[in-house]
Amino acid sequence: MLGLSLERDSQEPIYLQIKRQLAYQIENNILTPGDRLPATRDLAAELGVSRISVVAAYEELKAEGYISAHVGRGTFVAAREVALPEAGSGALAGTARSQDAALRGLLRLAERPGVINFSQGTPAESFLPVALMRWAIDSVLDRDGGAAIAYEVTEGYPPLRRAVAGMVASQGIEVSADEVLITGGCQQALDLAVQALLNQGDVLLTSNPTYAGILDIARARGVTPVGVPVDAEGMRTEALEALIIEHRPRLIYIAPTYHNPTGTVMPLHRRRHLLELAARYRLPVLEDGVYENLTYAGSPPPPLKALDREGLVLYASSFSKVLLPGMRIGYLLAAGQLYRRLARVKGAADICTPALNQRAIHLALESGRLIEHVAEVRAVCRARRDAMLAALERHLSMARWHEPAGGLYLWVELPSDGPTATELYLHAVRAGVAFAMGPLFYTDGQGAYHLRLNMVAYPPDTIEEGVRRLGAAWRELAAGYQPPERTLSTTPVL
Repeated sequence: MLGLSLERDSQEPIYLQIKRQLAYQIENNILTPGDRLPATRDLAAELGVSRISVVAAYEELKAEGYISAHVGRGTFVAAREVALPEAGSGALAGTARSQDAALRGLLRLAERPGVINFSQGTPAESFLPVALMRWAIDSVLDRDGGAAIAYEVTEGYPPLRRAVAGMVASQGIEVSADEVLITGGCQQALDLAVQALLNQGDVLLTSNPTYAGILDIARARGVTPVGVPVDAEGMRTEALEALIIEHRPRLIYIAPTYHNPTGTVMPLHRRRHLLELAARYRLPVLEDGVYENLTYAGSPPPPLKALDREGLVLYASSFSKVLLPGMRIGYLLAAGQLYRRLARVKGAADICTPALNQRAIHLALESGRLIEHVAEVRAVCRARRDAMLAALERHLSMARWHEPAGGLYLWVELPSDGPTATELYLHAVRAGVAFAMGPLFYTDGQGAYHLRLNMVAYPPDTIEEGVRRLGAAWRELAAGYQPPERTLSTTPVL
């Protein structure tokens, strides 16, 4: 299995997609000299494409010296010298853009049976409140009848909007129900904001690394994401003003609390500095607060939305991400003309968010049972975080990380004189463990030695075994490892 991911509706021909992704794997030592490639017929069957497409891809790779074919033996990765582009060159930017599809294709390998998959972006299915939602859905259908499965107003079920306004008040956010837009999860909330505020060719500033989903949205909408460097306290706001002046962005996206992927929390002084800059340049800020309710130690600073006095912050969050991922219920807080524009964009996208899901979540929320469930999940997540931290100390002590005070993820930095995260990934999958590779989260292809682990997806004994497999895979691969003469990029230490 090569983990190739094809975009059938792309303007790029299928054979070039295959060629590009295989070349990337060879250049990054995922496929190494002497590795045998699948027969053209077998790869075509696996991908569901014409054999001609695979033959054409192999011929291109052969012409460029990536592979060699031997009659009666098969096709193999060739030994070759590949010139790496200089950092900062246009070629490097192209490499950063093209690697994303290849890396996402590799993530498909995590779905193999027996693999402990730390790459996933949701909590364990055992956390999901099945009994609670069965009661809520049955109760709503009994109470509301056909209205529960009819169209809802685009802005969202009014009682749920009122409940959300009351809920965020506990975070210091003062909004009315008329400033709450119910969305199809937090991802749609982010997408609506990008569509409403940016045009094709505009620039969006975000932390680097950042949530991979915002990069997907930006690129799908023709928006250019530009990264702001981070450290152990999140986005470095002292670097922000120069980037605002240079790139003239139309929006800043930020997850200041339990940031994905790093788990960092932005301190209060940086939050205020960011808002000062936003006010100075009249620059909207899109705040992602999806992990706010997964606090394991202490209390984070107030959300940016609670500190905003200029009306520049849009706040996006969700019931879906950590509680009810399949229900796809999120919300976006905005006001005035912008709120009306967002509602129009949503109406054009999907008319409304399903009424049954909205009403069921509202009932679960108003009953108090959903809040009780959150508290139970938080306690289990804290124990699993502690189990992963202890397992890392035992099995991957050569790496570096910090202890997150909340959220779902641990951000790990591997030694820079050993294998990269991408090189480690295939070796680890063969050993039965997977993770999310660092470059997936960067605007510019950095993160070669970083990886993200979901620390709450499994019980402690499975976490222990998964981290043991990961450490063993790294040590086996690192033994006798010859580092490349130069790397494409460097990344800041968190």
